[in-house]
Amino acid sequence: MDIETIIKLFVFAFLILMTALFVGSEFSLVKVRLSRIDQLVSEGNKAAKIVQHMVHELDYYLSACQLGITVTALGLGWIGESTFEAVIHPGLELLHIPVELAKPISIALSFLIVTFLHVVLGELAPKSLAIQYAERMTLIFARPLYYFGILMKPLIWAMNGTARTILRMVGVQPAGHEQAMSEDELKIIMTQSYQSGEINRTELAYMQNIFSFDERLAKDIMVPRTQMISLTQPFDISELLEVVNEHQFTRYPITEDGDKDHIIGFINVKEFLTKYASGDPVRIKEHVHDLPLIHEVTRISDALIKMQRERVHMALVIDEYGGTAGILTMEDILEEIVGEIRDEFDDDEVNDIIKTGEATYQINGRVLLADIEEQFGITFEESDDIDTIGGWMQAQNPDIDKDDYVDTHFDKWVVLDAESHQIKSVALHKDFHASREEENGETEA
Repeated sequence: MDIETIIKLFVFAFLILMTALFVGSEFSLVKVRLSRIDQLVSEGNKAAKIVQHMVHELDYYLSACQLGITVTALGLGWIGESTFEAVIHPGLELLHIPVELAKPISIALSFLIVTFLHVVLGELAPKSLAIQYAERMTLIFARPLYYFGILMKPLIWAMNGTARTILRMVGVQPAGHEQAMSEDELKIIMTQSYQSGEINRTELAYMQNIFSFDERLAKDIMVPRTQMISLTQPFDISELLEVVNEHQFTRYPITEDGDKDHIIGFINVKEFLTKYASGDPVRIKEHVHDLPLIHEVTRISDALIKMQRERVHMALVIDEYGGTAGILTMEDILEEIVGEIRDEFDDDEVNDIIKTGEATYQINGRVLLADIEEQFGITFEESDDIDTIGGWMQAQNPDIDKDDYVDTHFDKWVVLDAESHQIKSVALHKDFHASREEENGETEA
């Protein structure tokens, strides 16, 4: 093998290496997470600073990668075939293959070898590495690609400009490479992160709750009018202490003449009793605060902003007729994100959904149909204007009372507790008929 062929083999290897560099750079730039690069930049990583610039100029540097891949591919085709043909041909002569066959065979084998090495070493291997180790590969290739982009800037600029002009001529407006992800895409990423162990179940639940947070309305989580505990003006300290001792809330709405449609404000018991315990003279009227109003179809995210702005922990929810629909507390809102919040007075509280048997559950009447559908996969017919399971059962039977039930084709719903035409808790017997049929089959057998 002469010196010229050896040099060509080294050039061929160099072109394969450069092809791998451009292919790896292209895939890693597209695959890398910008949020992670931003974090590395904040930590002072200089290579990450270059990557950050390239990601923001993604169209330009992808063009640089394409230019590099094209040039190296042309170089491999130009030098590779003749180089390997010069290596293979003498071997065929040693095998005493006729000259008229040796030439085409050596050319064919050279083409196959060049194609194989180009595709495997120059394309597939770096592509797989870039997808699997996007962050590491991007940081490694950042500087070579950056300097190549500077060196080829006039040519890249001319090619990009020509491409955009052609697109506009056929009625297509060039668009940038968007980095934003949709809500569904983020949910998929969070689920995959949980499955791979990057986040735990609690973190996943918090993020899922945040996405559903903006979809909930005040009426979905408020304390309904029938369950509101209020004080009627005028009242004295003994009456206040009696109510606090019984219900142990911090804030109570104040009504006028006991009419919940005429609420004049609320009293903060902790604030009032602190003042009272100090021995200073106190007047109840001085501790009645204004209660902000929100509509029952107000999003709880908007309600939270309003309550933060007015620095209150309670708001009055009104219906479309201007009457009182219920009250909304800051605790109710926060529980939509972090789950149930219990304090020292919540010992008697129970979860909204409790499993009581193999296929039976006790459910609070205020639980939303949407939550039951999500947890149990149950579809409620004729429920477009109904929010809660208690409301759905009343819609099926307006005279329903304790121990009455609603029997569907699959499940049985039994009223466990009802008060003043309001269903407070129900029992779900899931797959009731299927289990019955199975029991009957076993009995007959």
